[in-house]
Amino acid sequence: MNGLEFQKFPKIPRLFRSCVITEKIDGTNAQIKITPDGLVFAGSRNRYITPEDDNHGFAAWVRYHREELLGLGVGTHYGEWYGCGINRNYGLFEKRFALFNTFKWGDCESRPACCGVVPVLFQGEFSDVAVRTCMLNLENFGSVAAKGFMKPEGVVVYHEAAGQYFKVTLENDGMPKGATNEAIHVKA
Repeated sequence: MNGLEFQKFPKIPRLFRSCVITEKIDGTNAQIKITPDGLVFAGSRNRYITPEDDNHGFAAWVRYHREELLGLGVGTHYGEWYGCGINRNYGLFEKRFALFNTFKWGDCESRPACCGVVPVLFQGEFSDVAVRTCMLNLENFGSVAAKGFMKPEGVVVYHEAAGQYFKVTLENDGMPKGATNEAIHVKA
């Protein structure tokens, strides 16, 4: 019809379905890519990195742990690189890597020992109460990823039916990342 292509309206997922709520760790986004021929690459959120052009030492860490990381298997493995010298620091003297895929790596005995997993705070049907309870627990009892650290960032909600992640932060949740109250008032 005159070059017009019909665009179907997408299905709408149901809200009250399974979700997983994990602690949102304030570090830097990181990834490990393993190819079928055994090559291992380190990446940040936007690019591949090397020990010579690194992101808080993550590429050097990946190079050092290469043999162990091959145990993750072929594919791209996303996570958070956090700890000493990165954003909140979490009171740590070392840096840690926490994988995001809790379904695959949560209770997996074959996970490389050098890798952690983001802490699962809740798993079940999505509800506002579940999110708020997890936030309240973090605020009152501190980080689960780094016990004793009392300034956790917030939570990430993975909604299974939507196949989508959502985040809620304890501080400044209503503002865009990097914005401050002063910057918001100047724009108004």
